[in-house]
Amino acid sequence: MRHRVKTKKLNRYASHRKALLNNLARSVFESESIITTTAKAKAVRPLVERIITKAKEANSTDLPERRVALNRDINKHFNDRKLVYKIVHEIAPRYENRNGGYTRILKIGYRKGDASELSILQLLPKEE
Repeated sequence: MRHRVKTKKLNRYASHRKALLNNLARSVFESESIITTTAKAKAVRPLVERIITKAKEANSTDLPERRVALNRDINKHFNDRKLVYKIVHEIAPRYENRNGGYTRILKIGYRKGDASELSILQLLPKEE
C-alpha cells in the first residue's frame, strides 16, 4: 500500500534521488525553465515551490534570525550563496502577492530515443 507516500522513487535510491531533485531545482532557478521528463518535472515541482515560499517568508520577516535561518534552509539544497541570493532577492519578490503555483509544466511531446514524455518546467512570469 502506498498511503500517504508523497514522492515518486524515479527508479533511484534515496541519495541519488535527492541529488537529482536538488540539481533539477538548481537548474530551474538558474535558467528559469528546463526540459525534462514529465515524471521528473512533477517530482521536482513541490521542492521548487517550497523553496520559493521560504524565500518569500525570508523577505517578509522582520526578525534577522528568522531570515538567516530561512536562507540557510534554502542553502542546504544548493550550497551556493549566489543562487540563494538570486532566489531570495530576484525570484521570490515576483510572487509576493501569489499564494503558491509559481511553476507550470507544459507537455511538449515524446523523446525520440525511448519515447519518454517530455515537459518544460518553468517559473511563471511576473504578474502585472
